[in-house]
Amino acid sequence: QFKLIVENPETPIASGLQLKAVVEYTPKHTEDLRDKLTLLIDDDVVHIPLLGLVPYCDLEIESEVNFGEIIANSKLVSKEISIVNHGTTTGVFRVSYDGVVLFNIKPARGVVEPKSVRKIKVDICTDVPGVIKEMMKVELESRGCTEVWVKGVVVEQALKVLGVSCGKVLKCINFGPLYFGTSKTEKIHLYNESPQRMDWVAVLDDNAIGVEMGTDLQGSTDAVLHDLSLKNKDVDVSTLVLCVPSQGTLQPYEKSLITVCFSPEKFERDFEVNDASLVQDYVLFLRFETVGERGVSLQDLSGGATATKRRHSRHVDLALTGSGFPVILTFKPGTVINFEDCYLGEQSQVACTVKNESEFLPLTFRFRKTAHFNVSPNRGMLKTKSEKEVVISFSPHQIGTFDMKQIIDIIGTGIEKNNVDVLKMKSFHQIYLTLHGVCKSKRTSIVFTINPGLTPLISNATGQFVARGTGKLSDTAPVAVLKSAQTQIHAHRKNRNCQDDALVAFPNDRAASLRPTEWNQKYRTIFTKTERYNYVDPEFAYTDSEQLLRKANRQRFIDFISSLRQRRVEKEAARQFYIYNNPVNIGIKPGGGLKPPHISITDLPKKMPEPKMLPSDDSCMLTSRKLAAIASKSTNKAVWSWLNPMPFSAQEKADCRLTLTHKQLHQIFIGPSTIDFGDVCVYSTSTRELHIINNLSVHIWIQIEVEVAELQETSPLSQVVPPLTKTHIPVVFETTTVGTFKRQGFLYFSFTYKINKQHIGHVLVVARAMPIELQLSTRELIVTPVSGCLAGTEFRGTVRVCNPRNHPAGFTWKPVTGVRKSPFSIKPTRGFVEPYSDVECEVVWHPGFSTPETGQFILYVHQGNSVNLKCSAKVTIHV
Repeated sequence: QFKLIVENPETPIASGLQLKAVVEYTPKHTEDLRDKLTLLIDDDVVHIPLLGLVPYCDLEIESEVNFGEIIANSKLVSKEISIVNHGTTTGVFRVSYDGVVLFNIKPARGVVEPKSVRKIKVDICTDVPGVIKEMMKVELESRGCTEVWVKGVVVEQALKVLGVSCGKVLKCINFGPLYFGTSKTEKIHLYNESPQRMDWVAVLDDNAIGVEMGTDLQGSTDAVLHDLSLKNKDVDVSTLVLCVPSQGTLQPYEKSLITVCFSPEKFERDFEVNDASLVQDYVLFLRFETVGERGVSLQDLSGGATATKRRHSRHVDLALTGSGFPVILTFKPGTVINFEDCYLGEQSQVACTVKNESEFLPLTFRFRKTAHFNVSPNRGMLKTKSEKEVVISFSPHQIGTFDMKQIIDIIGTGIEKNNVDVLKMKSFHQIYLTLHGVCKSKRTSIVFTINPGLTPLISNATGQFVARGTGKLSDTAPVAVLKSAQTQIHAHRKNRNCQDDALVAFPNDRAASLRPTEWNQKYRTIFTKTERYNYVDPEFAYTDSEQLLRKANRQRFIDFISSLRQRRVEKEAARQFYIYNNPVNIGIKPGGGLKPPHISITDLPKKMPEPKMLPSDDSCMLTSRKLAAIASKSTNKAVWSWLNPMPFSAQEKADCRLTLTHKQLHQIFIGPSTIDFGDVCVYSTSTRELHIINNLSVHIWIQIEVEVAELQETSPLSQVVPPLTKTHIPVVFETTTVGTFKRQGFLYFSFTYKINKQHIGHVLVVARAMPIELQLSTRELIVTPVSGCLAGTEFRGTVRVCNPRNHPAGFTWKPVTGVRKSPFSIKPTRGFVEPYSDVECEVVWHPGFSTPETGQFILYVHQGNSVNLKCSAKVTIHV
């Protein structure tokens, strides 16, 4: 089978020349051949081996598919393995699996071209936690059967609350007793114990069993039952507990430091109660939930449970307990303190005992400053059931009766503008005392003495008598108080017609006149109007230039203040104009005589529009009651059927560009997260609804991405959902492939959706694809005579053909006959059975001479199964 083609030269080959020979191989059988070619070169013999190999395929596959650690969230996780063909011809492979874990293998069979690689996609559904170690059998051409192991670990995505100091799992935080109005914080760690990132949000569960908000648990049963009205009040729990941060993202195995703040508040009651007995105990639950993560275990589907009924949310609960106590501070002799009457410059004191009546908490107090009253000490701290004496002094600074309110601040820890990281001491409670005191005037007799000749600094107009005991001297001496042109008392004859604007000086203001004064001021005597001598000290007086500079500087400030006022007046006028610039007021104030129109009840709308809810504030905690109230507004409305595939209006475009927070995403429901179609017949169409509930006050844009062929009829794939609205999208499932894997032939697919083109979610689709099948009510039918056993009597019987599937099925009856014709007949011989219904067929036996009493029919189902029916006639012979 080897052939050598060469022309041997007759002359020797010179150096540097070559000779070509061609060896042809023509195989006649599929076997490898070996031979040799002998080459004689002068005296040398060279043997060249010849190998003739048949073309073959050389397939190679990876021995292991390792998924690693994955989360049990009912998602489809995919891995690819490669089949490499190192040979020269195409190779065929086939994958078979008979394990218990749900696998999708695409393709399960095929060919691999020579010198190429074929990828096989292995999908695993992470529905049940556990260790995966399954074996697939791969039949490779020319290699035989090869084992491929599929390994992985499916773990639960778990949140844990850990203590900061101990690092252990924390179930409860006991804040202990606190005064109403104070705050206390605790640090915790939120731990993501899973290999996948997690978005979380904190929700206060105020509807859980065991929640107590303001109940005195130490009281008697009658007192608690009498106080049940407090639980029915609409209490905002978010004002009591603050969690910072209240939302976030945790990377795999990451811890986040969270601060929980408890601030008890005293609730108003419907009945009067003693403050000493007003104790409020709180038991609340803080739940940390994963955003948008709800699933169903597929192992429950075989038992008949539906995916929409079995949901669970991965979360962790943290119990919060604490008590609120009122401030009970008593005073002896009481809250109204009367002081003895005293004179100006004297003081009166009263000793007051301050006692802290609380049995659990110390107390820090501080007296504020009050006019005419002093407290010593003005601040202090009282331990539980302890008292302290303070002295309150009445030191009046003026004559009169004083009823003053003394404010006592109670100091405690509090937060500043929801910043729980900074606790500061502040006044959270105030107590008032009433202080009553009277300051009397002291009567003194003034004795006048004769001036011996020296005029004192202060005296009467004549300087003859001096009053003693009239008090302290004034800081300033009397100066001129009248203008000389306005009085003519004792005016001198030559000074009566003076017209200058001189000031009249008292006779005893000599001391004041010697001080530095203004250079342009004139003084005249009070009697003769004679111009007084006025001394100007050059060391202190202003020069002319300094006087002008002061005047210019003063005028500059006057102009600046005037310009500020003018600008303020113009701005206020413009603001008033815009306030009243409407079709009714047209820029005029209503007080200008314009009367407003009269509105009657008939002019009001019958139904007031609901106020648009604002988006959830990041600093405000979500509570289960708030979420339920918002959800009820959305679900109580009719289903929104006006489909809008894309945002068109300006408001819709602005809303659909928003990046939603975790709290806002938590208020959007898209589900169920697992859609179970149940038993679905091939070549049929089944529809389930994907519900969308938008509990936000903004529009959202939902876009669905479907890649599998079985869900291609799903429509619409894009929809804008208005605020506080619910709608649904029909999910259509069609298949022509019967499930071939274990777990009763379940097929599963997954599609994703996006919210506002940013936030991605997924939905798992589960179905059990079944072939077209018809069932018989019985496999063996006995026909009996209709009336007696006379000649020519027919034997009849009926059999029901049932269709347990959701697709109409066509059938045809064919009798099984041998040499002789069958005496049995059936009607109808062909027809259709609607889904989940049945059709009755009548079998008739025609008796005759030597007629066989048994027969057989075959029910052929179009594109489906075949069923055998045995028939026999029950003949009774009467003797």
